[in-house]
Amino acid sequence: MTNKYILAISGNDIFSGGGLYADLATYTTNHLHGFLAVTCLTAVTDKGFEVFATDNDVFAHQLNSLKDVPFSGIKLGLLPNVDVADLALEFVKSHTEIPIVLDPVLVCKEKHDVEVSALRDELLKFFPYATIITPNLVEAELLAQTSIKTLDDMKAAAKLLYDLGVKNVVIKGGNRLSKEKAIDIFYDGSEFSVFENDILDTNNIGAGCTLASSIASQLVLGKSPKEAVAESKEFVFQAIRHSDQYGVKQNYEQD
Repeated sequence: MTNKYILAISGNDIFSGGGLYADLATYTTNHLHGFLAVTCLTAVTDKGFEVFATDNDVFAHQLNSLKDVPFSGIKLGLLPNVDVADLALEFVKSHTEIPIVLDPVLVCKEKHDVEVSALRDELLKFFPYATIITPNLVEAELLAQTSIKTLDDMKAAAKLLYDLGVKNVVIKGGNRLSKEKAIDIFYDGSEFSVFENDILDTNNIGAGCTLASSIASQLVLGKSPKEAVAESKEFVFQAIRHSDQYGVKQNYEQD
């Protein structure tokens, strides 16, 4: 069988739970050949958890190095600033014939310092090219400029995001709406699908990155957007259930 190539444009997670580590692990699980363009490095300093953007020229050289690879899909994760995002957007514009999954990281759990307003405007430029976007609840609020407190609010936000030009919307509610169920929704412009799983007691990080890279993988493998989301939701649930409990997230969040 011919290899299928899939790109992750994403950042380094120093604790190896999310970012490019989650992306490559997910691609490998799905028997896809993963490539990387690294957007940033991370570290815990005396200022807390910090994100260091890849130099613009270096990032541009990475993308240029990959311009002739016949990719079957692209997943975009953490874009740390407008300059990096703009370079990624130009690359995406030259690959409009393949699935594009955008995980629009505006406020990550580590609360790194980003120009949220400017980056929001930049991320909106990706919407016409994205097959699916996968914001969490806080990111969806920022992107849609609305408050989300209930499941109906999630649906209303998904409609607002769809109207901004994206083809399909996933909003990850996590445990913010319910302490018993992890609730995500999918909207394709005509109908909603609600996905629920039990909340698992875990300190692991990277579930959002894994979900987005799994969706991208399933799209590359020929699944419809709704099928890709359903299979990826279950994949992430089982991955968390059977994973090691490293627990470092809890440690540095308490600082």
